[in-house]
Amino acid sequence: MVNVARNPSVQDLIKRALAEDVGTGDVTSLSVVPEHSLGRAVLLSRGHYVVSGLDVAAAVFTGVDAALQCRSSLADGAVVNPADVLMTIEGSIRGILTGERTALNFMQRMTGIASRTREFVERVRPYGTRILDTRKTTPTLRVLEKYAVTCGGGTNHRMGLYDMVLIKDNHRRLWQASGISNLQGAVEAARARFPGVPVEVEVESEAELRDALRASPEWIMLDNMEPARMRECVVICGGRCKLEASGGVTLATVEAMAATGVDAISIGGLTHSAPAADLSLELE
Repeated sequence: MVNVARNPSVQDLIKRALAEDVGTGDVTSLSVVPEHSLGRAVLLSRGHYVVSGLDVAAAVFTGVDAALQCRSSLADGAVVNPADVLMTIEGSIRGILTGERTALNFMQRMTGIASRTREFVERVRPYGTRILDTRKTTPTLRVLEKYAVTCGGGTNHRMGLYDMVLIKDNHRRLWQASGISNLQGAVEAARARFPGVPVEVEVESEAELRDALRASPEWIMLDNMEPARMRECVVICGGRCKLEASGGVTLATVEAMAATGVDAISIGGLTHSAPAADLSLELE
């Protein structure tokens, strides 16, 4: 896995997170922990998870005190069990305690997302279907949350509004109100305005699918369709572009959706509602 903590935007995020929590100083540690106390702490898993955020946690601790030594016991994407040691931190006890909550906040969020993603990935593995994330992320945390999806075996969809055209229902209504009703024209307009940028268009019926296919977009999104209709759309498409299924995806429904033959399934819940992992830091 890449070291996401080296991303300049993540480095800035860590600085802001520490400033938010530490402020003018950790008054508790400054009050009751002797200044030169040295020690060792372990970051532990309290459940069964897919780990994400180890480099971020290490960057938090060294952001508090550059002399702290952080050693990871495994890599992001690894499966862990209760009581497994994820990282050891050695050095100033004041520094360790000051960085503890910020490091855990990042890792618990990221590990929760990676773990939820892996659940979906395992359900569709027999079909070779990709699990995609969405833009339904926590503001300012998108880089970390989408990285966590990849740790769980998922695939990143577009990062933002700038790297892919995605013509959805509101866009389609406005386009049709302009006097041009066909989706083929919308795709062609996007291509003319932003050549080289991938284009995806959302459809809600087989007729709209046929219309969009005439312009050969890179992707077509099948929105809120039952599996039987998805399967029919796969036949109509015939491999002329990639098909993404979206809407109402749960662990109970994702396998039936994958069995239709779609290329990918996008799930906002990977990032907007994944439960945080239960991790802890203990001084030894």
